Amino acid sequence: MNNLMRQFFILFCLFFLQIDSMSSVPGGVAMSDTIELQILNNGRAWRNLYYKIKGDQFLYSPEFLPGSVTIEGRTFNNLKLKYDIYNDELIMITDNGIIIQLNKEMVASFSMIFDDVYNFKKLEVDTLNSLSGYVNVLYEGNTSLYVKYRKEILILAVDNTFDLFNQTSRIYIKKDGVIYRIGSKGEFLNLLKDHKQEIHKFLKSNKIHVSKSNPESMAQVIEFYEKLRH
Repeated sequence: MNNLMRQFFILFCLFFLQIDSMSSVPGGVAMSDTIELQILNNGRAWRNLYYKIKGDQFLYSPEFLPGSVTIEGRTFNNLKLKYDIYNDELIMITDNGIIIQLNKEMVASFSMIFDDVYNFKKLEVDTLNSLSGYVNVLYEGNTSLYVKYRKEILILAVDNTFDLFNQTSRIYIKKDGVIYRIGSKGEFLNLLKDHKQEIHKFLKSNKIHVSKSNPESMAQVIEFYEKLRH
């Protein structure tokens, strides 16, 4: 073997030794785990632009909450999250204390724990529906129930001096592929009118009071309605 071939062979062996040594990283984290972390951390650095406004732009709490995120079919657990409902963006703090805004195009769904577990999914705009972004999923089936949270800024609402964050929410039902905004109990029941009598008996016998202020009550009704349709 001449010198040129010998040098090539040595370089070839060193290359594969390097690949093998990279199969794990300090702390016993596999290279595949490192790649997945890169997928999770595919966002941009976040900073608070609204610190002068009274209140905050987050849902549930301005503190980071435990939760999980699903990106491209992978679910990452034991995360610390905030949901910015003013911008409809998900914020995460890494183990290194770096705060990033996750890449919304990649996030499919996430969950957060605040007294209870809340599950969110991302809806895309299509030709039939204008509702998009992250929604709280209260029931999912052929008929689904969503809540969309928003915050708006009220100008000089505090002592005519400071702006103020104000939270609102809207309820939506997806039925037969079409999403309807629900503005009242009557609109809700009208969407389920093909089983009007059965639902009326169900509400009465279970003493369920349906209202916009308690969308979870609607979830019970939709679950019952789904059973009637099958």
